[in-house]
Parts: sequence; C-alpha cells; structure tokens
Amino acid sequence: MNTISGPWSKAHEASFLLTNARIVLANRIVTGSITVENGVITAIDEVLHGKDALDFDGDYLLPGLVDIHTDHFEKHVYPRAHVRWDYTRAALAHDAQIIGGGVTTVFDSLCVGATTDNPERAQILGPMIDALEKTQAAGMLRAEHFLHLRCEITDPETVALTAANIDRAIVKVVSVMEHLPGLRQSRDIDAYVSRASKSTGESHHIVREKIKLLVEEKSHIGEIVRPQVVALAKSRGLPLLSHDDTDIEHVDMAADEGVLISEFPCTMEAAREARARSMLTVAGAPNILRGGSQSGNVAVRDLLAENLVDILASDYVPRSLLDAAFMIAADEDLDFDLPAALRMVTKTPAEAAGLKDRGEIAVGKRADLLRVGTHDGHPFLKTIWRQGVRVA
Repeated sequence: MNTISGPWSKAHEASFLLTNARIVLANRIVTGSITVENGVITAIDEVLHGKDALDFDGDYLLPGLVDIHTDHFEKHVYPRAHVRWDYTRAALAHDAQIIGGGVTTVFDSLCVGATTDNPERAQILGPMIDALEKTQAAGMLRAEHFLHLRCEITDPETVALTAANIDRAIVKVVSVMEHLPGLRQSRDIDAYVSRASKSTGESHHIVREKIKLLVEEKSHIGEIVRPQVVALAKSRGLPLLSHDDTDIEHVDMAADEGVLISEFPCTMEAAREARARSMLTVAGAPNILRGGSQSGNVAVRDLLAENLVDILASDYVPRSLLDAAFMIAADEDLDFDLPAALRMVTKTPAEAAGLKDRGEIAVGKRADLLRVGTHDGHPFLKTIWRQGVRVA
C-alpha cells in the first residue's frame, strides 16, 4: 500500500502516545491510551498515561473513515456548469474536502463512459486519473486515494475505456451502472420528465419524445457492454459492485455474474434479495441525513431497520459519513451502537475492497486516526492522522 511521502512525511513524527481517549474499537468503546510506532498501532491500554502523552480530554478516538464511493472529484473539475477547472488544482481541492470529512482512505468513483446527461465524462476520465496519480506520488494529498471505476454500460465506448485504465495500480474497485430513464434509479418516468423539463425548459411532451428515442437507441447496448466489463474486473480479481439494483432480477443477474456487492439498491425488495444472495449492500449516507432518497427511492433508514445495510458511502457529500454514523448510533429505534455504526464507514468497506491493514483501531493496523469531539449531538474533527502522520 501507499505510504506517506513528500512534504507530509516530514511534517510530524509518526510515533507517539495518545491517552484519556474514548477509543472506539470494532465492537466496544474503552477509555484509555494507544501507542503508535512508525505509523502502526502497537498497543492499546485501558489505562491513562501522563508523561509524553497527548491528552484527549475524553474526546473520541476513531479509525479513519473509508469511503468506497464518492463522485465528488468531478464537482471540482466542473465547479460550475461549462467551467472546466485545472485537473491538478481540482484534485487538491477535492482532497481537502475528503480529509476534512475524516476520510483517510477514499475510492474516487470516476465515471467510465458517457452518460445521457454528461457526455463530457468520457473526455475527462484520463486527465482526472493522471492528476490523482501525479499528486499522490508527489505527496500532495492528505487522504489516500484509490479508484472505483463505475462503468456506464449504455455507452459502447465503455469497454475500451475500462480496458485502457483497469490495470493502473490505483484502481481497486469496479462497478457496473445503467442510467436510462425508466430503469433502476430513474424508474419513475413522470418524476424524471418533471425534473428534466424544469432543468431544460422544454415541455413535458418534448422531454417524453426525447426519452423514447434515447431508450430505443441505447437500451440494447448494456447487453453487450456489461458482460465484457464484468469479465475485465473478474480477470483482475477486483471487487465488483452492481449499481442501483431495483428489481429482484437485477440482483439475481449480478449474483449470477459473481458480483458480491449491491450498491445503492433502490427498493426494499432488491435489498432483501441481495441479503438472500449473500451480497453486501452499500447505501448512501446523504439519504440518512436528508431523511430519504433524493430520487424517490427507498429510504436508507428503512433498510437499516431491517439490518440490510453493510456499508455507507458518502456518494456526493464527503462529510456525510461521520454525521451519519453518529446519527444512526443516536437513533433509539435502530439497533446500532456507535462501534456498529462506525464499522459501516471503516472496517467493512476496507475489507470489502481488500484493504486488511486499516479500518479499525487494533494492534498491527495502520494509525489512520481521528480525534472527534461532539457538541449538541454533532461530531466535529479536531485532529487527523494517516499512518501516524498528522495531516489535519
């Protein structure tokens, strides 16, 4: 795995002692101290130390968050519609928001192939990856960045774009997605037409005619593209995710392909089928904070009530992971304490992505750590370490 290099490696010592902390372990909370040596946790003690120890004054000590899906980098490349920003500067701005949310390991979910609404995505993919690789190699990034290639199966160019990038060392996760009106996330055609009409100023009738032509043109492409993308990922041994499963048939198709993770299921039925097929389920943390889906799909809280969520992803708000974990733990009607809620944003996503060296506070794990205080029910970050190096 990558190590801290460049300017950050010289900023602080990677060996230290923390004490008087409420340490959130994988299954319980203890008050005590931890020792970090050369960026690795070497001891956890339920005693308080004095000399040469950083006193937490009872603040929480959490493992660094692991975000398996965020498309936030693209928002910095296009800070306004039709304004394309310098890729290196966009990567730095993106990283600042990622680390500012307590995320020490992030899987930047870059769209492979053009979607209906964003044809420029095929053009910006390569430069975005180049910028992440360059800035990370130079030690300019504070979080550790990997890539989650989310492959749009309605674009015939997706297979070639996937093949051209999948062997980069930074790529760790692949997902397949299908964004056509009337399918998966946008199953409610009336709602889609209403949103599109409001955005473009076109009449509902014109929007519906455009949708009809679009579906006729592209609906068959996925049957050709999807199996090729799945084969590319499986041949590299990369974890595979199926995006926006809505019907039971979507989940069964994914499971039969060897997909192990259902990402953002849109219905309760799909989430239940994923559990029945022994798949992990990823849900969006913003859905929790908003009290429901922005697209009118299933509420994540309802999935949590049936224990149908394994991983939370920030999707489009990097800060949402920390807030959602504390909100879930505080909800008396849900059966999650703070360690259980935090596992969904630390240990479980790390393991699902094949990263066994992080995701929990345990001897031998990386010292990716957060000092977190709370005020009026809101968690706030005080200090962040990655591999024992203070980065914020």
